[in-house]
Amino acid sequence: MEGRSLQSVIFVFLGLSIANTVGVHGQGTREGFYSRTCPRAESIVKSTVRNHLKSDPSLAAGLLRLHFHDCFVQGCDASVLIEGPQTERTALPNLSLKGFEVINDAKTQLEALCPGVVSCADILALAARDSVDLSDGPSWKVPTGRRDGRISQASEANNLPSPFESVPVLKQKFAAKGLNTQDLVVLSGGHTIGTTACLFFRQRLYNFSGNGGADPSIDPSFVSTLRAKCPQNTGAQNRVALDTGSEFEFDRSFFKNVKNGRGILESDQLLWGDPSTKTFVEDYSDSALHFKMDFANSMVKMGNIELKTGPDSEIRTVCSAIN
Repeated sequence: MEGRSLQSVIFVFLGLSIANTVGVHGQGTREGFYSRTCPRAESIVKSTVRNHLKSDPSLAAGLLRLHFHDCFVQGCDASVLIEGPQTERTALPNLSLKGFEVINDAKTQLEALCPGVVSCADILALAARDSVDLSDGPSWKVPTGRRDGRISQASEANNLPSPFESVPVLKQKFAAKGLNTQDLVVLSGGHTIGTTACLFFRQRLYNFSGNGGADPSIDPSFVSTLRAKCPQNTGAQNRVALDTGSEFEFDRSFFKNVKNGRGILESDQLLWGDPSTKTFVEDYSDSALHFKMDFANSMVKMGNIELKTGPDSEIRTVCSAIN
């Protein structure tokens, strides 16, 4: 992966452009879908995201994660936004999701301007792009035209990729959604912004192998820092930056940290230990350009997972409830 040629970089760029203009048409999305029916749609979403990030920068990571959790369950159909008993929002992996108020704010404005036109699923996809862009990350053209799903079941969210899973298991879960090993690594790089609760990685700090020690893949000089933030028997909800020293900036330091044994989640650190993913970590730790271009490409792919059409879909009037 080192020394990627200019020609190959141009190829990646062209591949992204093709994906945006041709590859997704068969799934019902295209660039500029709202250019006639609601031409201000994208600008309204971006201004809404910008306004919310001014008061709470952590929402950038929240919106990115919200889109990811939506697409991996029932496809990119905004099913994660539906409220009610036993909906996706009530599933354990989704209890810490945030950013719902941003999506609802944008939807309220769009319904006043273009009633019944812009889907909640598209708002999610646009808001994820804008949250990355406003965090000094890449921007990309989001093909729009998604429709909102009408089913949301908590049980289906239990199969989301987990921070406790091995690389082979994660690869299987990504492959089931049409995503490859490179997509797994580069989308994990979304952890360059945001935080996680101690409960999701504390098992790495104490008695990891039954001998009272920490996970040997953690930089030994980093263990005491993490233990101070996450005591063994308290503070399960304490928050720790996923990208130490750079939690609000979308940059390649996440991969540098993983390379140096400072990945926070076990699933992130394992990317350096598995030969099939290590080469990508190496590449992205060396090149911000490669990371940002490939991240944009993978987000376009992810954003078109299992799109809804026909009677199993609609354009919701309110994102938190089916019509």
